[in-house]
Amino acid sequence: MNDAHLHMVVNHFPIIGTIFGIGILIAGIFLNNSSIKNTAYILFIIAAIFGALSMGTGEGAEEMVEDFPNIGKAIIHEHEELAEKFALVLYVTGVFALISLVAAVKKFRLAKIFSFITLILALISGIISINVGTSGGEIRHTEIREDSATKVVNDTNSTGNESNKTRDEK
Repeated sequence: MNDAHLHMVVNHFPIIGTIFGIGILIAGIFLNNSSIKNTAYILFIIAAIFGALSMGTGEGAEEMVEDFPNIGKAIIHEHEELAEKFALVLYVTGVFALISLVAAVKKFRLAKIFSFITLILALISGIISINVGTSGGEIRHTEIREDSATKVVNDTNSTGNESNKTRDEK
C-alpha cells in the first residue's frame, strides 16, 4: 500500500466520525443520556486520532500525485492549508471530548457544560471538514471543481466542430 492509498484509507473517518459524533452528541444532550454522549466523545477522540494519521500520510500522497495531469500544486496547497486548520480544531475537539468523557464518567458537576463546549467545537470541526473534504475530492475528481463546466465547454469548442458550439457562438 503506497502513501496515497493509505491517505485515502484514513482521511474519511475524521470527517464522517465528526459528523456522526455531532448527531449522536445532540441526541445524547436532548435525551439527557450519558451513554449516548460518551459514545459521541469516543467518536470525536477516534476522529482526532485518524486526523493525525491523515495529516501524517498527506505529504506522501502529495508527492505521488502533484505532477499528475489536471491536478497541479495550487489545488493541493489549498487542500493542505484547509487540512491543517481542520486538524487543529479536530485535535482540540478530541482533547475536549476526552475531558468531557472523564467528567461524565466521574460525574463532575461541570460535565453538562463540557458537553455543550464539546458540541460547539465539534460543530466548528464539522463546518471546516466540509471544505477539507471538498478540496480533497477536487484533487482527483475534476468533475466536482467549480470551474470544470467551463473547461469542458472550452475543450469541446477547441475542436472546431460546429455541433459543439453553443447557440450564442453559431
